Amino acid sequence: MEGTQARHEALGLDEGDLLRMYRVMLLARRVDERSWILNRQGKAAFVISCQGQEAAQVGAAMHLRPGHDYVYPYYRDHGIVLALGMSARDELLALLGREEDPNSGGRQMPGHFSSRELNIVTASAPIAVQFPQAVGSALAFKMRGEDGVVLVCGGEGSTSEGDWHEAMNFAGLHDLPVIFLIQNNHYAISVPEPLQVAGSIARRAEGYGFPGVEVDGNDVLAVYEAAGEAVARARRGEGPTLIEAKTYRLTAHSSDDDDRRYREREEVEQWRLKDPISRFERYLVENGILDEAARERIDAEVREEVREASEYAENAPVAEPSSVLEGVYAEGV
Repeated sequence: MEGTQARHEALGLDEGDLLRMYRVMLLARRVDERSWILNRQGKAAFVISCQGQEAAQVGAAMHLRPGHDYVYPYYRDHGIVLALGMSARDELLALLGREEDPNSGGRQMPGHFSSRELNIVTASAPIAVQFPQAVGSALAFKMRGEDGVVLVCGGEGSTSEGDWHEAMNFAGLHDLPVIFLIQNNHYAISVPEPLQVAGSIARRAEGYGFPGVEVDGNDVLAVYEAAGEAVARARRGEGPTLIEAKTYRLTAHSSDDDDRRYREREEVEQWRLKDPISRFERYLVENGILDEAARERIDAEVREEVREASEYAENAPVAEPSSVLEGVYAEGV
């Protein structure tokens, strides 16, 4: 493929970086697939999938410093939290509501990621409330004179909420070090993008006084490049950036959704041909970074990691109902 080697080298990525990105994308996919199996077996009550969006997530997360920068993910961001250091075991403990779940001790629905150590802040269930909260963290970084960056994520449906617009306005007004990553997967639950979004999401940033860029969200290197520029701007004190990553969710909105009611199977199959993991595999093969033996080895390692994580989570103690109020109220109040 002409020019492809120069492409990742120009981004400062070596073979180890590329293989790590590939492995995290694959791990997110395998955890997701295992989650659906556990749901079908009646062991997991609810699944929110990231399949098809792994490139947008991992490409953006690779520039962040875990435990220093802050991340406000949304409920599909399995690739982001795995890239930052959460594990397959963490993911499946949360899915099954186990006491050891590091997100909430088994008291929150899946997809509400949280880690004090990694500065991952859990989102509330109402759509888009994470945006003003993320902007608040970015304001704290600026007031303290620190070089931290905040990444906050959502789907295109969240850009219809007032919280998003208020956060965008505040971030632009105060030149805050925050990156808005909108993973536009073309469907807000069952509502297609043309009935949900007026105009271009990326261009909306112009109205708030900062750059907005649209990237191919199924191309992990394109997202990595856009996110790198956004992070560098933020660290230099030049303010926020909006990244609209155009991607697609390959599964239903959730395990409670029947997407056959609102989209044709032919459309889904056409997007499967653009699968970000298969696409990245081809890039790695064409550039001599991945061969069939290495691909099979990495896949086997990831599958074994997920199998062990699932076995551990399935046998771990269930969160006791008596603990439901722990951590809800401040001690001594």
